Amino acid sequence: MKIFIEIPTWLGDAIMTTPAIENLLKTYPKAEVTIFGSFVSTEALKKHPQIKEVIVDESKKARCRICWIYKKAKSLGKFDKSFTFRRRLYPTIMQFFLNSKEKYIYKRYTKETRHQVLRYNDFINNSLEKVAYAKDLKLYHDRKVYKKPTLGLNPGATYGSAKRWYPDRFAKVASALHKKYDIIIFGGPNEIEMAKEIEENLLKEGVLNFQNLAGKTTVTELIEHIAGLSLFITNDSGPMHIAAAYKVPTIALFGPTKWDETSPWKNPNAKIIKKNLDCMPCMKRSCPLKSHECMDLIGVEDILENLI
Repeated sequence: MKIFIEIPTWLGDAIMTTPAIENLLKTYPKAEVTIFGSFVSTEALKKHPQIKEVIVDESKKARCRICWIYKKAKSLGKFDKSFTFRRRLYPTIMQFFLNSKEKYIYKRYTKETRHQVLRYNDFINNSLEKVAYAKDLKLYHDRKVYKKPTLGLNPGATYGSAKRWYPDRFAKVASALHKKYDIIIFGGPNEIEMAKEIEENLLKEGVLNFQNLAGKTTVTELIEHIAGLSLFITNDSGPMHIAAAYKVPTIALFGPTKWDETSPWKNPNAKIIKKNLDCMPCMKRSCPLKSHECMDLIGVEDILENLI
């Protein structure tokens, strides 16, 4: 049995597919799996023991994207089943060109509010005509072991600025907690500036027991670091879902996004901080009202009063 799986581009969405993928591979425990997707997503999921081949989608770099997809699909050989967790044009084209006996393309089965983990699991259940419940998020990376209790700060959110709380407030929370925790600032290559702002604010407060790892970790290192944390304070983001996979105590800040669709899945140690405004959730990358009230109204005291 050979199975092809195309996973979502975004890190958080890829991690939210893992309960569905676990159910799929429990159905075919001897299957050999090829995963296909963005570099970040495939790096996060590649350690699953049944994954035999990892292919990064580089079609956007090609002069002819469809040509790249065609050549790649034809080079992969035969599959018994192929699944894509994406609904867009190019994943559909990949499925068309693949040499697979059975092909399944993700779809939403209801317009009702439903956690994204359940939507992905519905897709596999309907494809296989089975009933399997969505269990925990699952990643196969090790946990980093810290010498002291460690607090992680994640001020970024790849989707857009509307999801981001403010660096100076992250710094104030960290300053209030630095005697209890060592501190790590996380961030991707595009979030180095906001991480630097947190660093500068901490130095002004005389806080020295921190590391700024923004732009310095591989995907594997990011996962391992977050997995070992004692406390994580984060915007709605991919790293939030990493923490959920390892049941890390988490304070998750929600503003413009649908908390009931992308909240930390089955993490009993997570708390959501949000303000219930009429404009929420707008699902915009930047605040259309220019006020950013959904995040601006979240104060430092909201975090400190809700520590786990």
